Amino acid sequence: MSYTSTLGGHRHRFDSLARLLAAASPERSGDRLAGLAAESAQERVAARWALAEVPLAAFLTEPLIPYETDAVTRLILDTHDAAAFAPVAGLTVGEFREWLLSETADTGTLAALAPGLTPEMVAAVSKLMGNADLVAVARKVRVVTAFRSTIGLPGRLATRLQPNHPTDDPAGVAAALLDGLLLGSGDAVIGINPATDSPKAVRDLLDLLDGVIERYAIPTQSCVLCHVTTSLDLMASGAPVDLVFQSIAGTQAANASFGVTLDLLDEAHDAARALQRGTVGRNVMYFETGQGSALSADAHHGVDQQTVEARAYAVARRYDPLLVNTVVGFIGPEYLYDGRQILRAALEDHFCGKLLGLPMGLDICYTNHADADDDDVATMLTMLGVAGASFVICTPGGDDIMLNYQSASYHDALYLREVLGLRPAPEFEAWLESIGLLDERGGVRDVSHTAHPLTAIGRERAA
Repeated sequence: MSYTSTLGGHRHRFDSLARLLAAASPERSGDRLAGLAAESAQERVAARWALAEVPLAAFLTEPLIPYETDAVTRLILDTHDAAAFAPVAGLTVGEFREWLLSETADTGTLAALAPGLTPEMVAAVSKLMGNADLVAVARKVRVVTAFRSTIGLPGRLATRLQPNHPTDDPAGVAAALLDGLLLGSGDAVIGINPATDSPKAVRDLLDLLDGVIERYAIPTQSCVLCHVTTSLDLMASGAPVDLVFQSIAGTQAANASFGVTLDLLDEAHDAARALQRGTVGRNVMYFETGQGSALSADAHHGVDQQTVEARAYAVARRYDPLLVNTVVGFIGPEYLYDGRQILRAALEDHFCGKLLGLPMGLDICYTNHADADDDDVATMLTMLGVAGASFVICTPGGDDIMLNYQSASYHDALYLREVLGLRPAPEFEAWLESIGLLDERGGVRDVSHTAHPLTAIGRERAA
């Protein structure tokens, strides 16, 4: 089916829904690289006019990637909840935008609607929204998940403490871990990207984190971000696996490039649930995504990178995860060229994930060859805090020395909590108070010149 609109006396024609969505997307280097971007600003505006007139129901009858050849398409359509979709089933994409911005679309209404929305619907409406629109709608959505801490409650901002080390050295990991804990970080997860995926290296890191969490009775969860098959083997051998991690994407072919199928994720989800390691909840999966992954695997099928990214959220939604985050600037400037494009992608990803019912967080980051800097991180952090992000990733000094990219720091999370009046997850906040790390205002105490019991983590590993 083709779509047309006339702008300035010129008639623009788009020969498929996928082409229309791509042309309507804000400018980004990845779509330009793939040959999918609008040829001009005029064509982009014309595409948005045409997209505004498309019925939401069209996305159920015109799959962007064929049902017969793509497992993610089958998942999206086979699990669509028609009853939940009914309140907006008669709207066009443009009318849906107006409805989302209205008072009718409140927190409860949006939660009930989530199972009736497809990734393509939310990606489409995001293309008609300004950055402020994306913030205004996303902050109305609340998705609450739990394992040993409760993530996503109103007035809360959780953090992933990321103590990576280029050689997985236990002393180096412990130093970064101590730094984060003393600065009130880690209530979403203490998550390490291992330097290798060897089972022994991953097991050693799991044992280190589990030992610290158990010894200090920290109400959080650990995760070593290895491949799902490694997690399955480790769970079978009795390793202390809290969360199963996997990078996922929005097409069957892109997931295959990660060595992942839905059946494999099903198996891992069931195995982690069977361990019953959670105390306040049973959400056991942790997923990471990022715009550009399908393009880098030559598996985008002619669909723009933001829409393919939203399709990854259908995969995540299947498993009711504890955490989902987009590593928004990590893949590089080939896909998101500068701070402006990274900011836009961050707001889109967060908006789409929340509308689909996911506990969305972000790695607000950039690579060193991108046209971005720490001020861009501060801007993104502030806007996503206002938008109600469930959690953000934090690294020592905002510099990941293993993955060689720039992210938010532990101090950045403290800034965001202070200026927006946000607090950690309730269980973690109570723990911080119990060990004397919170002052009378709820801020983190400076313990740099005191012998706080937590500092034993660093001393023991150094010895």
